Amino acid sequence: MTSPADKIEYGSSILGYPRIGARRELKRALEDYWHGSADLDDLLAAGRELQDGTWRELAATGLEQVPGNTFSFYDHVLDDALLFGAVPQRFAPLADELAPMDFYFAMARGKPDFPPLELVKFFGTNYHYRQPEISPATQFSLHAQDLLAEHARAKAEGIELRPVVLGPLTLLMLSKPGPDAPEGFSPIDRIDDLVAVYLDLFTALAKQGAKCVQLDEPAFTSDRTAQEIALLGTVYDRLSAAAQRPRLLVTGQYGDLGPALPVLAATKIEAIGLDLVSERISPATLTEIPGIKRKRLYAGVINGRNVWKADKTQTLEYLLALKAVVPDIVVSTSCSLMHVPIDLLIEYDIPGDVADRLAFAKQKVGEVVALAKAVTHGAPPEWSKRPETVHFKLKHDVRQRVANIRPEQRERAPYEERKAIQAKVLGLPPVPTCTLGSFPQTPEMRKARYDYGQQRLTWDEYAERIRDEIRRVIALQEDIGLDVLVHGEPERNDMIQYFAELMDGYAATHFGWVQVYGSRFVRPPVLYGDIKRKQPMTVEWITFAQSLTDKPVKGILTGPVTMLARSFVRQDQPLYETAEQLALAVRDEVADLEKAGIKIIQVDEPSIRELLPLRERGREGYLDWAVAAFKLSVGGAKPETQIHTHLGYSSIAKVVEAFDALDADVTSIVATRSIDWVLDEIVASGTAIKRGVGPGVYESRSAAIPDIDEIDERIQRAVQAIDPDRLWVNPDGGLKTRHYWQLEPSLRNMVAAARRQRRRGGLAPRE
Repeated sequence: MTSPADKIEYGSSILGYPRIGARRELKRALEDYWHGSADLDDLLAAGRELQDGTWRELAATGLEQVPGNTFSFYDHVLDDALLFGAVPQRFAPLADELAPMDFYFAMARGKPDFPPLELVKFFGTNYHYRQPEISPATQFSLHAQDLLAEHARAKAEGIELRPVVLGPLTLLMLSKPGPDAPEGFSPIDRIDDLVAVYLDLFTALAKQGAKCVQLDEPAFTSDRTAQEIALLGTVYDRLSAAAQRPRLLVTGQYGDLGPALPVLAATKIEAIGLDLVSERISPATLTEIPGIKRKRLYAGVINGRNVWKADKTQTLEYLLALKAVVPDIVVSTSCSLMHVPIDLLIEYDIPGDVADRLAFAKQKVGEVVALAKAVTHGAPPEWSKRPETVHFKLKHDVRQRVANIRPEQRERAPYEERKAIQAKVLGLPPVPTCTLGSFPQTPEMRKARYDYGQQRLTWDEYAERIRDEIRRVIALQEDIGLDVLVHGEPERNDMIQYFAELMDGYAATHFGWVQVYGSRFVRPPVLYGDIKRKQPMTVEWITFAQSLTDKPVKGILTGPVTMLARSFVRQDQPLYETAEQLALAVRDEVADLEKAGIKIIQVDEPSIRELLPLRERGREGYLDWAVAAFKLSVGGAKPETQIHTHLGYSSIAKVVEAFDALDADVTSIVATRSIDWVLDEIVASGTAIKRGVGPGVYESRSAAIPDIDEIDERIQRAVQAIDPDRLWVNPDGGLKTRHYWQLEPSLRNMVAAARRQRRRGGLAPRE
């Protein structure tokens, strides 16, 4: 084991890096393999090139400590679960019949009769992980061949990698009990067994000459009980007492460690990584923490979740103040850089005054290296000339509208009054069926969009391709028998990017891809200035769809909070001010849809739950302005216009109250853990559903096709908590990532199950 008294060698590092490739090489490799156009050797070669190329490139930047084990073919949380042998019991029958890589993808993507591991948001980011399943029968064991092989390859090239692994507590806290677990079991009950295998990993790393291992414990940047925090100390006392191990770096990413920090400082781990962007801890506060001066402090001063340049002069002043308290400073990022695009320099279409203020992953590594040199050797002369602050042109009409907002603009007529009017106008049957907006993006539509961008199609030609696809989607829905239709969104590349490109104050990228999960990537737009809608954004396509059918067609919009959450947002004003500007743009679109005769408008806000602060403090204030922004966006709607929204469900009481306060006529729920979990929570909480609700009756992100009985069972469970005259039947999310061979039978089964419920309840369609 390396002694903590050894000479300090490192001054710059990062906590992780994107693994997708600058031009989405990972996506192409995965999808070629899944579709059969590439074999396993091709996939492995592409992965090796991305993996090894990343640490070679990072070492060449002058970064003094390079993270390893950050590549994944699908999800690093799943990788770490399998590193320690946590294979869910329900997948055991597949182990012998599938090759290891296919077995891995079966857990991530599912197989017939084997639903995938659940997809869950990762600590308030836009990344989703596959949730491990732990039970008393889980047999933990070490499977570190790939991790050790990568470390050995780098070492042979003279590069010392610091392997990155989720800490044992966070790995278990991110997991859920497996279906074979008894009632009352929690994955954390297995902590002692798991820690024993971490010790095996340490031994293997030490024997190979690894100097340091990074253990990420972001679970402790959320509120934790006193017992959980005490357990943190117990676990790291045990880990740090290992007879043979590398140095231990424990990081707290995505927030502040709070009461967990002094507990970690009291253990014998050598280093602690702090997110100093989410909360900038004062040097005076650090002096009050016993033991912190003897630790190596990885100071996370470069933002790993946004794309704006750091103020190097101000940041250097802060680092020097920290160094006066904790002498052993390593300049680092606040979290892994996997949440930002890779390289700003390959962009060619971002306005210059915006691009000059941006830093993507490569540029952030440069900032880390430059700051580390400045801490050691002093700032270069040019830093003394602090650049003038760049001010974008203010849109005074937008700011005046925000200043003139009146309370009554956020209010509508009472719900029961609206409900009666809407029932008469819409004439829907009981337990109406619908989807939540997007239909699969066909290869033909993707090609048409690409060809239009390359000027191979005129606008008129491209628009006709869109209309043809809308015709097909409307005809299919009518044949399936859905009660409320959608136009399928063939014109939209992404729910955020589409609207961003139609508003002033946003800049779009061409290569700014960020991984959401697996091969699902998005390009979050950059929100840099005052927001203003240039012209109606959806009216043309929704009204065309409505002209094809007598059934109501929903207008689908993205709400202001979700536009914030899934963009890289300006930092020169509070989020709530930007949310108000976005809400006014949505409000104008709602008004134009109403004028065009659209009677149902869905304003999606799945990110209201996603943006919730990890700690209790700040939640109430956040929910107040988030609800206010939504109500401003729909507050001008007429009573006869039925307003829908689409939310991520929560069992947190304050969030449930906030959902009710939105006052939407119908709320559809994203099952952020599982459909069954949502239904269990609704029933267990006894929550009075006062308005229409669609709890989601099958998982839209799964390739599995639910049968009629499965959906019917969920509908029956739903009516235990929801009055049938308020119940809607829908998938739990959009269907963009599905194939039509999955979508069509799933929706037909859903419609059949809803009709079964009508017959069971004696509920005949209204005349």
